[in-house]
Amino acid sequence: MPVYAAGPGASSGRPLIRLDSNENPYGPSPRAVEAMWMALSSSNLYPDDNSADLRHQLAVHHGMPEDQILVTAGSTDMIAILCQTLLGPGRNAVTSERSFIVYPLAVRATGADLIQTPMREDSFDLEAILAAIDENTRLIFVANPNNPTGTILDSAAIDYFLSRVPDHVIVVLDEAYYEFAAHFAFLRGFMYSNSLDQVKRGAPVVVLRTFSKAHGLAGLRIGYGIGPADLFSYCVRMRHTYSVSSVAQAAALAAMRDQAHIDRAVTSNSQQSKILCDGLAELGMRVFPTSANFICCDVAEDAAAYTARLREYGISVRPLGFWGAPNSIRISIGTPEQNQALLAAAQKISNAR
Repeated sequence: MPVYAAGPGASSGRPLIRLDSNENPYGPSPRAVEAMWMALSSSNLYPDDNSADLRHQLAVHHGMPEDQILVTAGSTDMIAILCQTLLGPGRNAVTSERSFIVYPLAVRATGADLIQTPMREDSFDLEAILAAIDENTRLIFVANPNNPTGTILDSAAIDYFLSRVPDHVIVVLDEAYYEFAAHFAFLRGFMYSNSLDQVKRGAPVVVLRTFSKAHGLAGLRIGYGIGPADLFSYCVRMRHTYSVSSVAQAAALAAMRDQAHIDRAVTSNSQQSKILCDGLAELGMRVFPTSANFICCDVAEDAAAYTARLREYGISVRPLGFWGAPNSIRISIGTPEQNQALLAAAQKISNAR
């Protein structure tokens, strides 16, 4: 099993502009920060293991019964719980190549096999995934938008795909970047996701959402799944006790209620994505269309070496050699100032060639 490599943070004591981990550059809502401070005063007490207040608010927000919502320590924890519940030696899960790095880690930790199908036009090939399913398949992971390519599948493609998945398979629709993707879809005039409707009609689907991205709470590790109540009655037994802190629960509740803060991050992201995409394309890079808060691009040279040169200018991005894309990098969309610094550094590298 490979070891997950997180973003570097700082090198040799030098601060970096971190555009490597798809974080919200605007941070958490001031309301969430205030809620965290208030929660600290009772941090001598164990948190609510069922996250009852947050689950209730999420149920109201999504129009779902509370027993169809499971709060976990980030959506990555929900992925691990699903794997531990449904997989083991002799079973398998299916996903695409060049997708979220946690899928292979979580699957292989159970002793199960992971089948990774080739991409089509830098996106999930749903036909290839259907063809890979066998009698031992129990899970399918579809990251939508996909990390690290940023590509998206519309609701019609997902609905048709789900109608053809066998009954013995649970489909995990990973919508970690939901807020960004929904905004991009609105601007571009198409329907992004009917995932909650699929859950409501009883489809064997689990939808993943997180507070790490648009809500700016990545450091608190809190996310949730929406899915079948009977499946979650088993999943909850696999969750570690008190895994979601009281501080995280309080912050998530407050963050949900600050729609203006979410809208600011989402709107800036879409505006800045165009500036970054145009600027990088002018430097001769192949830029993938994005529906998330990051951009994937082919730099036409070794990505690790290019990343090292950017670090010399105090900027950190993610090379994608580990994902099988040795000439590609992933750049988180930052503030206007951060993005201009990135483009200026990329221009200097281009000029030095």
